[in-house]
Amino acid sequence: MTDERPPRLNAELVEEFVGVSHGRLERVTEILAEAPAIVNAAWDWGAGDWETALGAASHMGRRDIAEVLLSSGARMDVFAAAMLNRVDIVRAMIDADPATAALLGPHGIPLAVHAEMGGAAEVLAFLRSR
Repeated sequence: MTDERPPRLNAELVEEFVGVSHGRLERVTEILAEAPAIVNAAWDWGAGDWETALGAASHMGRRDIAEVLLSSGARMDVFAAAMLNRVDIVRAMIDADPATAALLGPHGIPLAVHAEMGGAAEVLAFLRSR
């Protein structure tokens, strides 16, 4: 094992990547082609409001962007699962820790809003049943 660390990602590129992941699929794919390691980078918009590209796509209901990110190695989270109508994942996470249902995502956006943005009827029904 070595003490050498890989080079840090360019902060301006991370900020751009997270920003464009709110709605610009073409630019997302360009940046991923340039810097594939950026896929799980997070940006702090201030006061600890951390957001990943997947988080951005998820609260905007951008399934197309989320799917590209996930196929590029982005880590699935409960907010993306909610937007993508993956009720199996949402249910498992909430069953494991009921407090998950009240978690806020980037920008303080609730889990149910992610599901609404994705038109995730099964997840919304599950959340309402809790």
